[in-house]
Amino acid sequence: MKKIVATILGLYATSLAIGQTLESYIEEAEANNPEVLAFEIRYHISQKKIREAKTLPNTELSAGLFISEPETRTGAQKMRFSIKQMLPWFGTVTARENYASSLSETDYLEIAIAKRKLRLSVSQAYYKLYAIKANQVVLEENIQLLKSYKRLALASVEVGKASAVDVLRLQIRQNEMLEQLKVLELKFVSESGVFNTLLNRAQDSEVSIVGNLTIPIGQEEVSKDLGLHPELEKYDRLFQSVTQFEELNQKESNPNLGFGLDYIPVAERTDMAIADSGKDILMPMVSLSISIFNNRYKSISAQNKLRKDQIMAQKADRKNLLESILISAINNTEAAKISYNTQIKNLEEAGNAEDILIKNYETGTINFNDVLDVQELQLQFQKKKIEATKDYYSQRAVINYLSNQ
Repeated sequence: MKKIVATILGLYATSLAIGQTLESYIEEAEANNPEVLAFEIRYHISQKKIREAKTLPNTELSAGLFISEPETRTGAQKMRFSIKQMLPWFGTVTARENYASSLSETDYLEIAIAKRKLRLSVSQAYYKLYAIKANQVVLEENIQLLKSYKRLALASVEVGKASAVDVLRLQIRQNEMLEQLKVLELKFVSESGVFNTLLNRAQDSEVSIVGNLTIPIGQEEVSKDLGLHPELEKYDRLFQSVTQFEELNQKESNPNLGFGLDYIPVAERTDMAIADSGKDILMPMVSLSISIFNNRYKSISAQNKLRKDQIMAQKADRKNLLESILISAINNTEAAKISYNTQIKNLEEAGNAEDILIKNYETGTINFNDVLDVQELQLQFQKKKIEATKDYYSQRAVINYLSNQ
């Protein structure tokens, strides 16, 4: 019971460590990533366009001077001043505002999608770094193990129970591991650069990686339902924006109303005295702009209908793709767990074989070819275990992206 409790506490501590470390990197990436920032700026622009949609057409002002002054009964007309304001049909401004608002909502979803994709990219890059770091630790441990084997071999050579060839084989194997270790160091630097790029910081910035990850034991409940995923919701918002655009199109096909006022100053007559001499002219006006040739609006309506069909087809296609990716990720996590558990059993068996070899040394006989074989097997099992761990958490990140678990 104590061992079980200790194991559970260890898994809990591991989950807390990865949650704190990785989550902090994700938050930093969301705050600094240029792509996310670009989508946020785009959203703010679309918000400004909602206010822009409320504006009315420009007020028209005009003034004219009569070169040849028209003579009227009350006097000569000197100048002409006009002011005119066109107004869209009732509800057109509201429809334009609703359309701009629907486009803004779509841009907001793009931010959510970009953040989800960034979370996935950061997580998978983090697990790659974990695998490299874990492999480095395994190689360092195996190098130390080979050094101890080399000391045993040297002692056996001195008493005539082993040959110098065995010592050379152990040294060659150690050199190969040192080479692999240096390659991993370079790979870690390269992958750290990729990781830091996602966080939009200097590529040589230090990256802290959790020391050990374990795969949970037992069956995990994973939903295969995508739910209201932002990538699918985006198509619903696009469909709604087309609906709003069609409503705007119908409103814009209606007549536009215009209201204006003309003012004409009139000079007084000097040749005779008459009533209302020099009385200025004030003329209110109403105008109506009618779309007689409205093929444009009919064409837009037909395009909107086709665009809706296109959006629904794209949504169905995207949903099928995401569902297939989700199912594949779920199966891959189970495969990783199987591989992980297999490597644990293999490592246990290899450890037993190693114990037998050490006991043989105590009795005076040891086959260093067998030592190298067992050590090679242990190294391969450890690498496969690390790879299974990386695959498991990488696929869990995919599941989290798709099902928000």
